[in-house]
Amino acid sequence: MTNAFSFTTLFTGDFMTLFISLVLVLGSIMSWAIIIEKIRLWRFQKRNPVEIKNGDNPSVIADKLIRPFDRNLWFLSMVSYVAPFIGLFGTIWGVMDSFASIGVNQSVSIGVIAPGLATALGTTALGLIAAVPAAIAYQYFSKKSDDLYDVLTEKCKEMKTGKFYKNK
Repeated sequence: MTNAFSFTTLFTGDFMTLFISLVLVLGSIMSWAIIIEKIRLWRFQKRNPVEIKNGDNPSVIADKLIRPFDRNLWFLSMVSYVAPFIGLFGTIWGVMDSFASIGVNQSVSIGVIAPGLATALGTTALGLIAAVPAAIAYQYFSKKSDDLYDVLTEKCKEMKTGKFYKNK
């Protein structure tokens, strides 16, 4: 029996490993797309700050203005929470593969167990690669969004009480 193990078989060894890897890679790609979208949105907001005009309805305006900043944050939260568990499932799958190889080959040599363990560690790494940036971005953008919401609601309160003066 020849061992044709390569880097690509680390993530595509069998159907389940391929499926787990694809789910994690897609989750990571979508997370990075959202992260880039949020970076662009916040840069635009920094150059063009959100303003509340005197004719706006203060009770609705803060929620309406904050909506684009909150959009898709749920996905980052989900990936940061779920991806490690999907990676863990890949870990279990790889360890089970190693035990199955031991049973088939009636041997506990490194050549028998290494491919399954490498797959296990590979899917674990993919889970963390997807989860860590999503978790950091979720916390960062969620905090920025909350801070902006607080500023907008404070301005709305000032408008209601008549303390709001437009800067020239």
